[in-house]
Amino acid sequence: MHEFYALLELLGMLVTDPRTCVLFILLIIAAVSDCRSYKIPNWLTASGTLFGLIYNTAAAVSLPAGLLWAFEGMLLGFFMMLPLYAVSAMGAGDVKLMAMVGAFLGVPYIVFAVIATFIAGGIVALGFAWFNKALGRILINVKNIVQTMVFSAAGGNKPDVSMEASKSVGRMPYGVSIGIGTIGYVVANQLGYL
Repeated sequence: MHEFYALLELLGMLVTDPRTCVLFILLIIAAVSDCRSYKIPNWLTASGTLFGLIYNTAAAVSLPAGLLWAFEGMLLGFFMMLPLYAVSAMGAGDVKLMAMVGAFLGVPYIVFAVIATFIAGGIVALGFAWFNKALGRILINVKNIVQTMVFSAAGGNKPDVSMEASKSVGRMPYGVSIGIGTIGYVVANQLGYL
């Protein structure tokens, strides 16, 4: 019973922290928006990034250190997702959303949030494909992409991973995966699992 109260206390500390609370709210709004319209609004990512930068700067022991920590997290979150945007695996809103998360979490925590997002994205993609009765097709697509990349790398060519529209399983709102992965990582970190 004591462990349960300790768990509730840790979760309560998580929700009462303004930075974490605002981050969770923004991620939920982004996920809902992405599900409805396949778009994450710029006002959400811009205002969230600004809040993360300002809050972390004001809450830090020294202003330059806090701003640098948040700014580095923002840049790392942006650049870790940029290659997926370059190969059309995700939209620009998803990249900006992860940059916003980086402004909240800073370095090195954004790295773990991105890894958790990729794991959540894989699970959500499999569920999405299974729900749309296209699981076999998505597994074939993944095999073809990996095969193309390996053969291109072995031959010294730039890999071309673009797929024909007829082979696509469909569009998946990746903002949901970013929300699930980031919130899951932050909660697990707070509870001491990571």
